[in-house]
Amino acid sequence: MTDDTKQYAVQKSDAEWKAELSPAEFHVLRQAGTERPFVGEYTDTKTVGVYKCRACDAELFRSETKFDSHCGWPSFFAPLAEDRVEYIEDSTLGMKRVEVRCANCGSHLGHVFEGEGYGTPTDLRYCINSISLTLDPL
Repeated sequence: MTDDTKQYAVQKSDAEWKAELSPAEFHVLRQAGTERPFVGEYTDTKTVGVYKCRACDAELFRSETKFDSHCGWPSFFAPLAEDRVEYIEDSTLGMKRVEVRCANCGSHLGHVFEGEGYGTPTDLRYCINSISLTLDPL
């Protein structure tokens, strides 16, 4: 799933990731899977805090940028900082999308969509799998 030529700050073999992550976490984070909509732990969470990468603990999003999109996954209008995530063109499933990965370890987080009319400050929706995140309440 990750670009083997890219050097991430956190580098582990598939065997190491499998030892640390549940099978479902491995599928989403390391194999670019998607959890089912409306089942994730953080889909409707309103807790104030910092959302981190479940694989490497890098800080990715703040609760202040989370909004109700009613799409079935947690939605954010901006990452904590642009250098926290990376963007990969994704043309799987016959559509053109932009995949969002953790810039620290290369784990799959979800996708980002633009121009959907949510009225957020950025007009972006980072549609992120709950299973890709952990929430550190403030």
